[in-house]
Amino acid sequence: MTGVDPVVLCIDWTVENIPHIVSHERMCFGGVDYGARCEANTFDGERCLYGALTDKIRNLLRQYNVISSKQLRRDLYEEFLRKLLEDGVYSDVTFYVHDKMFQVHRCILAARCEYFATMFKTRWLGRRVITLKHALVVPVAFKSILQYLYTGCLDTHIDNIKDCLRLAKQCRLQSLMDEIDDHYKRFRTFEMAKPGITVTTLTIEPNLHNTKLQEDLGKLGDLALPDELCSEIFQALGSLPFAGLQDLPIYPDICFIVEEHKFLCHKVFFCGRSDYFKALLIDHFGESYISEDNLPMVPINEISAESFRKLMYYLYQDSCELTKETVVEMLKLADQYLLQGLKRLCASNISKYIDIDTVLQILILARLFGLRRLADQCSEFMANNLHEVLRLADFVDIVRQDAANLKQREDTDTVEIIDDIRFNITNFVQTFSDMMDADEKLRMIDDFLEELDIDA
Repeated sequence: MTGVDPVVLCIDWTVENIPHIVSHERMCFGGVDYGARCEANTFDGERCLYGALTDKIRNLLRQYNVISSKQLRRDLYEEFLRKLLEDGVYSDVTFYVHDKMFQVHRCILAARCEYFATMFKTRWLGRRVITLKHALVVPVAFKSILQYLYTGCLDTHIDNIKDCLRLAKQCRLQSLMDEIDDHYKRFRTFEMAKPGITVTTLTIEPNLHNTKLQEDLGKLGDLALPDELCSEIFQALGSLPFAGLQDLPIYPDICFIVEEHKFLCHKVFFCGRSDYFKALLIDHFGESYISEDNLPMVPINEISAESFRKLMYYLYQDSCELTKETVVEMLKLADQYLLQGLKRLCASNISKYIDIDTVLQILILARLFGLRRLADQCSEFMANNLHEVLRLADFVDIVRQDAANLKQREDTDTVEIIDDIRFNITNFVQTFSDMMDADEKLRMIDDFLEELDIDA
């Protein structure tokens, strides 16, 4: 069982004990209340479902196994940031805390914490190696604070809480201090109510709607904008959405030139999130030149400055401005720059525009870019609106094309789009009325194929 709530109870949730714990209704409800989840299609998850004593428990476990697309995107984004901290790739400063080394990125720490931003401009100005020898700065607490700044999460043993609180106070992280205090009190209250149960680990995770991490790192995108584009935004909005950031150090290590506009960016986000930019900047650096400030200058062609701005913000804060008019263009760019997360984000946005007039064009788009979920949504819409779909001339063309794509057709061969529609017709049958409606639709498909002289 995997904890996704800000509190995770370490009460011997070992692989061996989980099925026994969830077999009891009271323990199962208690675990779910504190954020436990049963992951379907995993060995341990299935053992939980198998060990449930009643249907009520089994249904409760299944109720909490859904992962939304938003949660999946955030998990991937946080995993990217976690690996940055763990591997230290593209780091530009190293901390030594007693005998422990931490390779970090000044841009991330400065954007997330005012204390670090100030220190990098003053006492630590220009230093690439920083040694902290104070007895009260404990390596394990320093690691936990870095984890929080990079991912918005914090995991630490209960014995390290005082060290974490002391360091959080030094770094002026009041919100983190409040969260630690709150969770620690909840732990103690739980232990007092459950004699014999000992809490050993404190885990803090932001809820799904908390975007503080993305907003903070989005500041780097704000500061990367060329001055002339900032002026255009000011004229459009009447005020800058990122006013007050002028004093925040940005520490760029790459400059992209798009339509003669200069974007001061960071390799850690571009190379870390896009294999295209990694190949461009690390493996094939021939298209760049070095500025007088010793900053690599990389021209980016075949993209507008406005589209590059949206792409840049996605890389920094995992979100993108999408409208009905721009989403297809951003989908193409996501495919070009090998950004699978942005492709899924675009697909989710496009799905809102599926109707009888657009469904076939969206289906073609989904197939072209390998968006299986979007293609399934189109098939489901067509199954629910079969009468109208069968009268569309473009639908006839797609069916004929799918049939022609099958080489050396046999009598038992099927047509892809017909298969998908049939699946959606029959998959959700629950009542006798549903079954009669499904039979009628299946007969309509058979008659339609017979008129086209296609055996499928």
